[in-house]
Amino acid sequence: MKAIALTRYLPIDDPLSLQDVELPQPVPGDLDLRVRVEAVSVNPVDTKLRAPRPQVEAQPRVLGFDAAGVVEAVGPGVTLFRPGDEVYYAGDVTRPGCNAQYHLVDERLAGAKPATLDFAAAAALPLTTLTAWELLFERMPFDFDADNGGRCLLVIGGAGGVGSIAIQLARHAGFTVVATASRPRSSDWCRSMGAHHVIDHRQPLAPQVRALGLEEVHAAINLADTDRYWDELGQLLAPQGHVGLIVEPAGPLRIGDPYKAKCIGIHWEFMFARPRFRTPDMIEHHRILGRVGSLVEAGELQATLAQVLGPIDAAGLREAHRRLESGTVIGKLALAGWP
Repeated sequence: MKAIALTRYLPIDDPLSLQDVELPQPVPGDLDLRVRVEAVSVNPVDTKLRAPRPQVEAQPRVLGFDAAGVVEAVGPGVTLFRPGDEVYYAGDVTRPGCNAQYHLVDERLAGAKPATLDFAAAAALPLTTLTAWELLFERMPFDFDADNGGRCLLVIGGAGGVGSIAIQLARHAGFTVVATASRPRSSDWCRSMGAHHVIDHRQPLAPQVRALGLEEVHAAINLADTDRYWDELGQLLAPQGHVGLIVEPAGPLRIGDPYKAKCIGIHWEFMFARPRFRTPDMIEHHRILGRVGSLVEAGELQATLAQVLGPIDAAGLREAHRRLESGTVIGKLALAGWP
């Protein structure tokens, strides 16, 4: 089968950083789906795993953790899907990735592809959707179906992949959503995703929030730079508020006052935690993707795909990685079909 892989960890401008290869077709394990991959999306985790370092792989390593496709075969223990079903998923960072024509994924990590989306738009959703949902409604003590009216959520980095779906989920759950962006195009994108207000994260946040008539925010998710906004969020968050993080800090952070004085909850999110540690509740990925798929089909959530770069090949993936590393991508990038 065709696949895109690496054996050395090189700068993305090096044509050897990601290469077209031929690999054996994988054999499903007990709970595995073998998916014929129709589209993939890219995420910062891909660029981090590919980042230059001296290590050399003895066998080609396939990355990719967002896919949509058709179930082609199933393992003997599979009960949730059957051949011919269309699925979407983010998968498992401890297994080979989805940048291949055929890919194995545990059935508990996959959801039925929203019928209203094509494969590319569906592939753009899983990783970011799972991240945003788990952070807001599992790590933080908020309920998607409860009345969260009167609460304000600040989304730092609103135009990125996670921010794009987090804005929508939070607004659907009744929050007043303040997103941050730094350019007119990214500000417009945040508004199109449903943000009530957009402020500039290059400028001090508190004066901009107060200019909106808000003295404090009840929760914040920092999707951009944990260190940079740490002190300011401690001042801006309400007593007994919550802060959600996905980016590991570059240095030590003070978690005493004002975080201690205000009893601010600090919540980490890594959506690969369940598959990585084989937690008993791995099936929550299936349930979350199923719930979100239904909301998409009902028109209550919209796709976050910004651009399809072309077919799934090494050149296209190198371009996607290059754009992600530039830090200017809005929404999600996908590749669809095989050359």
